[in-house]
Amino acid sequence: MNPNLSKLQAYPFERLRQLLASVVPNPAYTPISLGIGEPRHATPALIKEAYCKAIQADNGGLNVYPATTGDASLRASIAGWLQRRYGLTLDVASQILPVNGSREALFALAQTVVDASKAGPEQPVRVVCPNPFYQIYEGAAYLAGAEPYFVHSDPQRNFAQDWDSVPDSVWAQTQLLFVCSPGNPAGAVMPLAEWEKLFALSDRHGFVIASDECYSEIYFRDEPPLGGLEAAVRLGRSDFRNLIALTSLSKRSNVPGMRSGFCAGDATLIKQFLLYRTYHGSAMSLVVQRASIAAWDDEQHVIDNRAQYRAKFAQVMPILQPHLDVALPDASFYLWAKVQGSDTEFARDLLAQYNVTVLPGSFLAREARGHNPGAQRIRMALVAQTQECVEAALRIAEFVKSRE
Repeated sequence: MNPNLSKLQAYPFERLRQLLASVVPNPAYTPISLGIGEPRHATPALIKEAYCKAIQADNGGLNVYPATTGDASLRASIAGWLQRRYGLTLDVASQILPVNGSREALFALAQTVVDASKAGPEQPVRVVCPNPFYQIYEGAAYLAGAEPYFVHSDPQRNFAQDWDSVPDSVWAQTQLLFVCSPGNPAGAVMPLAEWEKLFALSDRHGFVIASDECYSEIYFRDEPPLGGLEAAVRLGRSDFRNLIALTSLSKRSNVPGMRSGFCAGDATLIKQFLLYRTYHGSAMSLVVQRASIAAWDDEQHVIDNRAQYRAKFAQVMPILQPHLDVALPDASFYLWAKVQGSDTEFARDLLAQYNVTVLPGSFLAREARGHNPGAQRIRMALVAQTQECVEAALRIAEFVKSRE
């Protein structure tokens, strides 16, 4: 077996299942889960209609192997969205590649980029990650033969990453940097100055930046979040050197089961990533491609979806803020709240007493330099309908009051 498999920790939701396995929820309350960031708003009708129409046309493409590059019409649709959303003009043939959801692509990109042969006894190959973080970054690093390095985060800046805390010796060993903006779990958006700093480090040390942007369309400011490719163009880097941005339709369009997204950026990296993916066998179904075109071409359903989240947060925040240390994120559909005492005990007792599930923050982070930045935090995914989220917030408020 691959020895690097032994380095993987249980996924956060498996750890949550184990934590809560012996808990008997209070039967006086109907169960409400805020634990998993799985969108539960209705899938837009136009996407379902496109999917059904595609399955009826020409056998739905089920009798042919789809190309790893995706159909030209899908890549053109993605390019059109990038132009409308960020004002970008990308080459459809060389700078855009459809992927089966950003999770799959984030993992596979590390396998493409990392050269583990460069490692020495005291010189590991590094993949730098946020902390707290999306667990795929760590697994991708280990299984590519690299060592993850977890960056300090600043609670005073909505858990933005403290890039200055990374020693030059670590940057010199780094081959890949994962960034997530808007962030998971705290929802911070990286400003242009932060991108400028990272681009300078990438130029100095030669590492690739993978920008995870899957929450980019759920935001609460008037101005949409800055994207990595957009930042590159603003800073005179229109070749997108050593930069790949990744996103998906899962959160934007409420279709996590469709497994559809794309990566875009540096044409040289895309070419090598395509080579890897050709052997990896990760082409997107033609039916999913047709439905994806319908999704990328339409913005009204995204506006409506964002409005639902804004209305939901507007009702939930006044209930929770008098009782929890919690702030509205820049973007995403999570609340990242500080709690008194153990975050795991908080989650267990909340389920037992009020039948509400939340995710302990320590499950989303790693202890680094003597501290787990997720400790005494919980993540609440406000993905259910508004009434259910409001009910959960009321129960959580009562629970916190009962502990005072």
